[in-house]
Amino acid sequence: MTAKLPNRRIRLLLVVFAFAFAAMFVRAAWLQGVRAQDLGRLAQSQHRKTIVDPGSRGTIYDRQGIQLAIGRQATTIYANPRQIDDPEAVAAVVAETLRLDPKEVERQLSDRSRGFVYIARKADAKRAKLLERQNIVGLGYLFEEQRVYPQAHVGAQVLGYAGTDNRGLAGLELALDRVLRGRPGQETVVRDPEGHAISILSSTAAEEGQDVYLTLDHTLQANAEAVLRQTIQRWGAEAASAVVLDPRNGDILAMAIERGYDANRFPIVPRDLQRNRAVTDTYEPGSTFKLVTVSAALSEGLVSPDTAFTLPYEIQVADRRIHDSHERGTERMTVDEIISRSSNVGTITLAQELGESRLSRWIKRFGFGSPTGIDFPDESQGIVPALDRWSGSTIGTLPIGHGIAVTPVQMAAAYATVANEGVWLRPHIVAKVGSTERPAYAARRVLSPHVARQVMAMMRDVVVEGTGQEAALPGYQVAGKTGTAAKPDASGGYSKTDYVASFVGVVPATNPRLVVLVTVDEPRGAIWGGTIAAPAFADIARFALQYLEIPPDAPETLPARK
Repeated sequence: MTAKLPNRRIRLLLVVFAFAFAAMFVRAAWLQGVRAQDLGRLAQSQHRKTIVDPGSRGTIYDRQGIQLAIGRQATTIYANPRQIDDPEAVAAVVAETLRLDPKEVERQLSDRSRGFVYIARKADAKRAKLLERQNIVGLGYLFEEQRVYPQAHVGAQVLGYAGTDNRGLAGLELALDRVLRGRPGQETVVRDPEGHAISILSSTAAEEGQDVYLTLDHTLQANAEAVLRQTIQRWGAEAASAVVLDPRNGDILAMAIERGYDANRFPIVPRDLQRNRAVTDTYEPGSTFKLVTVSAALSEGLVSPDTAFTLPYEIQVADRRIHDSHERGTERMTVDEIISRSSNVGTITLAQELGESRLSRWIKRFGFGSPTGIDFPDESQGIVPALDRWSGSTIGTLPIGHGIAVTPVQMAAAYATVANEGVWLRPHIVAKVGSTERPAYAARRVLSPHVARQVMAMMRDVVVEGTGQEAALPGYQVAGKTGTAAKPDASGGYSKTDYVASFVGVVPATNPRLVVLVTVDEPRGAIWGGTIAAPAFADIARFALQYLEIPPDAPETLPARK
């Protein structure tokens, strides 16, 4: 071997080392000059972690302190697919433990283009703990709060729903989201290579949401819902609603909607069942609206309860002939009898005495055509035709509750006005937020106490000897009014088969404590409010009177004890 060969090898080796060092130098320069900022952030992310604490959502209670909406601990499982070597095997374990679809889990874990995927949001805490004990690399766990409704279907449409991120999406959960949700906190920690926290860089405490107390009573609510379910089943109806209101302060003690649902299953419930129809939906009230016409005529001094009119069976109003609900001959009726017998012709006669302008003013005075301002989202203002859009027949249809649309809560508030000696109070559901009592609610005088007492006396006769006798309660005087109205159809006219039957009552009539409204949508086999809605009123009111221990005001009508 010559001496030149080793020298060539040495020179070749030097060239290789020179290129290697040059490549490393260029790489180092690129990493330090170009990638330094990105790599620095990556290094920090591997050692620093910010933990967000959303804070607990406030609890919703009924007036007795019973929990209606609470937070329950749940665990969210997430994964870094890049750290999972065998997605199929891990997916099988995860799916079996959490009861998930293994194919869907495997699809998520196999996507290595992502460094973070949710496997299960707010899973059952016990099952998540079983999975965590298996120490599977690539899986992580977050402790979150899940909204739960322990009373299930009771008050579901009123409470609404809070979604996966604990934000209110409907009902009171939406209306009160700002106070219920509170403010999130966070903590930034530094971890060692093994993932143990070694220091805390910053920390901000979460503020828990405030608790909310409602005027609802879950026992009265549950009973009202049960009565409505029975009524729907008995009459083959499509739906029903009930409002139980304290006329002394505007507290809503129950607001029942059927058909109902389990609030915990809100995401899969059809939208048609989710609405709080007592606030958001309207209906033509029929004869229950006669309260406004008669109250207006009395207040204007045009009549007294004893004023009598000679009334034919039907009356011509512009291009319409309107008749009473039951055929009869020409009769002489007092204003009291017009109400107790629910005479359409008599009520229209009173409206004609009032005239269009005054009747329109009184409809607005009772609050129809405007939202009540109840503390619930998406309230409907109803439909009241403006005076300049009245046709010649409007003076014949509007006084008897046709051609006008109201919400159940509007109608309940109107009857509460009469029960409260003529003072309208804004109905409300929220009693207290945190430790702060809600401010006094709006009030305005609509009727004089004298007129209110006259109307109450006439409504007592409706139950004693008129169309509302099915609403009578032993031991109590009941004042109320029946309503029956055909539903508008797609052609612009009225259905021959679909009706809304209703009853609104006040009890005890001599010292009003409860206003109860019942509406039944599309009953079959009968249509009259006195036949269908009045018995439901009686069942709801009877239970409430006993539950609230309200003493009888007519003990002489109680059955004799054996």
